[in-house]
Amino acid sequence: MAAARKPMTLTQKILAQHARGLTRPWVQAGDILLVRVDWTIASELAWNGMDRTYQALGRPGIYDKRRFFLAVDHTVDPVTLAKDPRAQKLTQLSRDFAQEAGIRHFYDANQTILHTKFYRDLVQPGQVVLGADSHTSSHGGLGAFAIGLGGADVTAAMVLGQSWIEVPEAISVEYRGALPFGIGGKDVILKTLGELGRNTVALERSVEYRGDAVRVFSTDTRFTIANMTAEFGGLNGIFEADEVVATWLAHRRDENLDAQYFRADPEAPYVASYPIDLFQLGPQVAKPFSPDNVMPVEAAIGMPLDGCFIGACTTTEEELVLAALTLERAFRNRDAAPASPKKLVVPGDLSIQERMRQGGLWEIYQRAGFRIGPPGCSMCLGVASEKALPGEVWLSSQNRNYPNRMGAGSLAWLASAATVAASAADMKVQDPRVFLSEIDQDRYARLLFRHSQGLAPEIRVCEPEIRTEPEQTHRAEGPHKTGRVISGRVQRFGDHVDTDAIIPGEFCHLTQLSELGTHAFHHVRPEFHSRAQQGQTVVVAGEGWGSGSSREQAVWALIGAGIQAVIAKSYAFIHKRNLVNEALPYLVVADEAFFELAKENEALVLDLANGEVKHVPSGRSFRAQQPSAIVKALQQEGGLVPAIQKHGARVFEILGA
Repeated sequence: MAAARKPMTLTQKILAQHARGLTRPWVQAGDILLVRVDWTIASELAWNGMDRTYQALGRPGIYDKRRFFLAVDHTVDPVTLAKDPRAQKLTQLSRDFAQEAGIRHFYDANQTILHTKFYRDLVQPGQVVLGADSHTSSHGGLGAFAIGLGGADVTAAMVLGQSWIEVPEAISVEYRGALPFGIGGKDVILKTLGELGRNTVALERSVEYRGDAVRVFSTDTRFTIANMTAEFGGLNGIFEADEVVATWLAHRRDENLDAQYFRADPEAPYVASYPIDLFQLGPQVAKPFSPDNVMPVEAAIGMPLDGCFIGACTTTEEELVLAALTLERAFRNRDAAPASPKKLVVPGDLSIQERMRQGGLWEIYQRAGFRIGPPGCSMCLGVASEKALPGEVWLSSQNRNYPNRMGAGSLAWLASAATVAASAADMKVQDPRVFLSEIDQDRYARLLFRHSQGLAPEIRVCEPEIRTEPEQTHRAEGPHKTGRVISGRVQRFGDHVDTDAIIPGEFCHLTQLSELGTHAFHHVRPEFHSRAQQGQTVVVAGEGWGSGSSREQAVWALIGAGIQAVIAKSYAFIHKRNLVNEALPYLVVADEAFFELAKENEALVLDLANGEVKHVPSGRSFRAQQPSAIVKALQQEGGLVPAIQKHGARVFEILGA
């Protein structure tokens, strides 16, 4: 007799649809799954590291050339591409691979931003997407299970067509109330971060965005919210695909026939649900140095600004149009402003650039003194030619405001594009609602081509097709090796240490471990490397170690500096996978007494086989959480690449997925 199916979340249904070798007709939190992957995506900055993995695997070819997406967007603008050898090398490396592999979807420098193009043209509801960028979460806006991973994981999936995943716990965020005109996805997600906090309730969990309010959210609004799930700390963010999504897909020329419209079950096993009231929601801003350091715009009005940036992947076409119309109202009784090096707008894709041109919107930006840059990540990463100077305060519509994010010593404040536009008039923070109230909403809809969409297509809600298999009684096992014992002294860190701090973006072009190690914590703790070289070092940190970017260079930098192991209360999901893939030992310790004792330079002994940490001066020992079987197996194999080299295409089945 078949087992009755248990209720599942939206994420669980997509994973069940893609799982191989299930032994029951449902999945649940904690299951280790072998999953079929629909898409892998990457940028030139990620490909730099991925090529290293690809080379180690023997350059075996791609599982499906139609389903790998590569865009040159992170480190390039025309100035950098003409003058900077690093950008030239990264770009050429991607070009060479695209030609070698014959991939269908390659986009050269200054054509698009990775997530913008992929979201608008390719991703479909119900798909599984693995990207070598933390903001791969964006694509949950169209109802896909989309997560960022390190380059090694994405390279393996690109080659094998599959990967492994531990089914995450899930929370629901329930949005209530109607949004006023001009208040969009950036304000909604900043409000969410401000109320719930970064790396707290969402950490390593699936975040499912629900509630009556989401039914009228545009696909652009959903994109921005899902995009900044990375800042929330979630593994993935996802909306149920509905008629709004179906209408968007109906206007695509292709890549719109494989959509699967799943729904979370009424009794879906959410760990918790968090209501967010959108009634009377106004513009939000986040001050340095965390995206959850949020306040209403009224609290910052009048603050002087050195610069205004509108762009990056989180800034959609919807926001670019709204910001232009805000500028038009702000400058209606003003003379045209001269072009300013401190005002920059960057579209996410050439198609958006052209639609903005057709609507006459670039002229509005230029009249307000904005320079118009080509598509790319630009100032959000602060590694190309566009950077904020030390001590400069910039208001930006990007998604991260970590220390040095827009350039060394910069101070980034986050806001919607409309808020940035309103503030650009006098270079002081301004509430955009005084201008939003004057915008012709019909014209706004026409500029976004939403005035003639017609009736929404009908959708067919489906259930996952699960083909169960008998449980294997004799699964091949990974190697059994004696665990190492590590002795070292503590270098101590606090909570939410992000990968930008571990290895700043300007050094992510490097692949030699020793070189990366010399730049570990370059801006925030420049003595880190030299101290690590003086003797064996164990990093001890608090909550959310390794949050932020997916860059595997953060782990390489730790290894290159000579770090023996990392101990923390919790880890960002992507960084933890990178630690596993590179076989750098890590332990999760929850006991507060350990962190009270493990001060700077204290001696520790780590028994990795037994998951035990001894604080030498006190003689006290503490237990660490036990990792899953596949994590243990990968660590024992020496990491992901050695495991694939040994076991081939069946690596994840053999090691326990």
